[in-house]
Amino acid sequence: MNKPLSGLRILDLTHILSGPFGTMTLADLGAEVIKIEPLEGERTRRLLADDPNHSIDGMGAYFINLNRNKKSVAIDLKGDAGRRLFYELAKKADIVFDNFSVGVTTKLKIDYAHLSTINPRIITCSVSGFGSDGPGRHRTAFDQVVQAYGGSMSVTGDDAKHPLRAGLPIADLGGSFYGMIGVLTALYERERSGKGQHVDISMLDGQIAMLSYMATMYFLSGEDPEPIGNSHFVHVPYNSFKTQDGFIVIAIIFDQFWLDLLDVLDCDELRHPEFNHQPGRLANKALIESRIGEIFATRNSNFWLEQLEAKRIPCAPVNTFSQALSDPQVLHRDMVVELGHPNGKSTKGPGLPVKLSRTNAAAFTPAPLLGQHTDAVLSELLDYNDDDLAALRKDGVIG
Repeated sequence: MNKPLSGLRILDLTHILSGPFGTMTLADLGAEVIKIEPLEGERTRRLLADDPNHSIDGMGAYFINLNRNKKSVAIDLKGDAGRRLFYELAKKADIVFDNFSVGVTTKLKIDYAHLSTINPRIITCSVSGFGSDGPGRHRTAFDQVVQAYGGSMSVTGDDAKHPLRAGLPIADLGGSFYGMIGVLTALYERERSGKGQHVDISMLDGQIAMLSYMATMYFLSGEDPEPIGNSHFVHVPYNSFKTQDGFIVIAIIFDQFWLDLLDVLDCDELRHPEFNHQPGRLANKALIESRIGEIFATRNSNFWLEQLEAKRIPCAPVNTFSQALSDPQVLHRDMVVELGHPNGKSTKGPGLPVKLSRTNAAAFTPAPLLGQHTDAVLSELLDYNDDDLAALRKDGVIG
């Protein structure tokens, strides 16, 4: 099948979310991702595994989704024999991707310093909470911890007294996103230099980068921004509004959108010349959004959305998961796909958002059972025979 990253081989040492999401996306794009797991399996296998509503035969939703298109090889990396086996695989790999705590790969002797002596073209990527150096590198990190450190929680919510984390794990996902960017950048550079390198990704760095223009606004003003709910600090009206049966959002960025909105709302009180331009609307934000809220509450969401869309005013329903995942546009874009289980059962999950015009052959193999591909990978890549495999298994090196 014509996939853009075919021929790329990744040894995946990741667990939970900040790493596996990145290697999953690379696998979706065609890379051969070999998941190297401890003999007892990586910890994500146990998440939701016993929850009857969120698992299939002992495999939870986390693992089903995050490890599709991957192979599983079970190796004990804490022993010398397991490390030697890993080194043999690293000779034939392009990338080693991990999200261990800082110092773990060095302790195991599978960091870039060790692997580059075996394979000078190897690219290693470590996603950690706070990076490999600096005074905070050894802090314990999980998504919410990094969101808090990164500042975004201070501007999320309705007021400064009730900070909120984002509903999605943006610190974990950000680590994966920047990890993918990092390894693909290193691969491109390797085409020129012929040499690999290490990619050091900090989840906190990712959160700081995402502050973007708001950070520059802070440096210019010296003032910490505060949360303002779903409204905007410049544009008015830009908010969520309750209707008879749900919520919708509108985003009036340009003055013409406001004039078009007036035709939809048909409210003389809002036809004030001062409101026709952004400064006037911002100065009267509370009045404008309060009155609009009263109007939207008189009809259902579909009524207002039809009126707004007819005028091409930026708007949307505030969808639940069930609504978002059944949206015709989402389905048309193949963003809901079948996710299998090795036993033949299946469920559904999000598809691949990267659409390429020539090499866009999306396919999804089931997340593997623990060690499902150990024998096949070692036989195909390292020419191990049945006796070799039996000996390694007897010695507790592989599973």
